[in-house]
Amino acid sequence: MSLQFISKLLIGLTTAGLLIMNTASANANSVTVSLEEEEKAAAEQQWTLPHPVVLIDVGHGGIDGGTSQGDILEKDINLAIARKLYVLLRSEGIPAVMNRTGDYALSAENRWHHSRSRHFKDLTQRRQLSEEIDSRLFISLHVNWGRNRSARGPVVLHQPTGESALLAFCLQNALNRQQNSNKLPIMGDAFYLLKKVEQPAVIVEMGFISNPVDVNMLTSSAGQLQVAKAIVSGIRQYQWVAQ
Repeated sequence: MSLQFISKLLIGLTTAGLLIMNTASANANSVTVSLEEEEKAAAEQQWTLPHPVVLIDVGHGGIDGGTSQGDILEKDINLAIARKLYVLLRSEGIPAVMNRTGDYALSAENRWHHSRSRHFKDLTQRRQLSEEIDSRLFISLHVNWGRNRSARGPVVLHQPTGESALLAFCLQNALNRQQNSNKLPIMGDAFYLLKKVEQPAVIVEMGFISNPVDVNMLTSSAGQLQVAKAIVSGIRQYQWVAQ
């Protein structure tokens, strides 16, 4: 990154960036996301603008439940928050699209890859959709799990590019504020999607399903809405700094 770009980033985070976050939060607080709106959002996917700003990658689905805690499945949390995020982004004038609108596995749609691995077919289908959908940002939603039940909070992983790192920093900052944590974003160079997706991409681990506090947040409608609002705030801050 150039010195001018870094200078603008620091100014954005210390002055106007905070103002934008507060403004975004105030706007988002006036938005309520009902179940009807979420279902309508899923039904209207076919009418989404052809060049969305954000591609929401909804992790797991169908036979792939992701991580779990008892009968609580990651795939359900990812989808619930993705629907709220989609509605909020639309209300902010930010075109978005979800690559999964229901409980199904994207690997089942992949009939072009000859791998016998369902997991790899799922990942390659997500990467393929990122090429077919001409979006500016790729945000993959996931939930973490840890052996230590005290581990909690959001973690954002990014590509080695400056744009991805900036997006991760803005999202991590917004989620840290929402969840009262102080984590830093992490380079995710071992993750297939972060290596293969061409546009700025991040993986957002929204909290730990193994932590009692986090799981209560991740499974309640109010908590899910707060997570979605924080992600919107991070996206808006990224847009301001990157322009």
